[in-house]
Amino acid sequence: MTSEPFTRRHAVSRFASWLAASPLLDAQRLVGEPAGRIAPVKELVNTFEFAAMAERQLGSIAFELIAGSDRRAFDRMTLRPRMMVKTENLDLTTELFGEKMFAPILVGPVAEQKRFHPEGELATVEGASAAKAVTVISSRSSCPLDEIAAHAEATLWYQVYPEPDVNAARAGIAKAVDLGCKAVCITVGTEYQAADRRRAPDPPAPAEISSLDWSAIDRLRQGIRVPVLLKGIMNPDEARKGVERGIAGIVVSDPSGTQVSGLASPIEMLPSIAEAVGGKAPILIDGGFRRGTDVLKGLALGARAVLVARPPMWGLAGYGADGVGTLLKMLQTELARDMAMCGKPTVADLDRTVVSIHRR
Repeated sequence: MTSEPFTRRHAVSRFASWLAASPLLDAQRLVGEPAGRIAPVKELVNTFEFAAMAERQLGSIAFELIAGSDRRAFDRMTLRPRMMVKTENLDLTTELFGEKMFAPILVGPVAEQKRFHPEGELATVEGASAAKAVTVISSRSSCPLDEIAAHAEATLWYQVYPEPDVNAARAGIAKAVDLGCKAVCITVGTEYQAADRRRAPDPPAPAEISSLDWSAIDRLRQGIRVPVLLKGIMNPDEARKGVERGIAGIVVSDPSGTQVSGLASPIEMLPSIAEAVGGKAPILIDGGFRRGTDVLKGLALGARAVLVARPPMWGLAGYGADGVGTLLKMLQTELARDMAMCGKPTVADLDRTVVSIHRR
């Protein structure tokens, strides 16, 4: 079973339960946090607390759409600390496709964000811009793309599927590029994954699309004048083949968005995919990243950057643009702290020696 993250509120709750049974409380009672209270965003100390606030705001049924995923693979990895290294001038910047990014943390694509907040994608890009973070906009967004682009002050990318109607998909890409999107992510999926569209924040491709239909992908990306990445890759051979066919980048990602029991997680597949690509194209990854330590592990194992999708939606649901921005800045700060603890002052310094992987 997946272990539940232990947050400050868990600690307070357990202490309160013990204290309530104590005879020391004959004359006084501990007043707990009111049920349903949405705490001020500045009180939250990690992304799991954002998730708790989002569930209070949305209710359990709606929250299930963006609930957390399996994190056991991250729990089997630990970091090797290192002292005696000067880390005063920490630098989180990384470069992707000729653009220098403030930090290697991007907001991943999530469809129909008005399900979680009335302002939807408009609030998301506003918050991401405040954190200087790139946002990947879903082709199935709930706000018009031109409005989203007008609200964004940081870089946008565009995500699309190899739909049966190639012309319609290409028209969407052309509009996105004309509006300033700097890269295009093509998400690949399978028939099995299409059955779980309710659960994935980035809904998988229609059932008619095969796992990796190269002819459809080639038709879709023909003539695109910005870098094209494949998202949903979980196999080293597919990653290698994509790069050989001219794909500019690979996003290691569970296409279903749910981590099916018994299958490897993206972070587990990352090292072999990085080895297969051999530095010929940048590799990105998403899937279960919730802390700065998670991001550091992904970067150390071969990713150039990490996409987070559900956590920004937690911030959006609870607090709108302010929640998105605050959560992203929290992850950036955690990453900087963890890099310093490992004696790695720059992202370029990170390598596999930072991570220990425990099989059990």
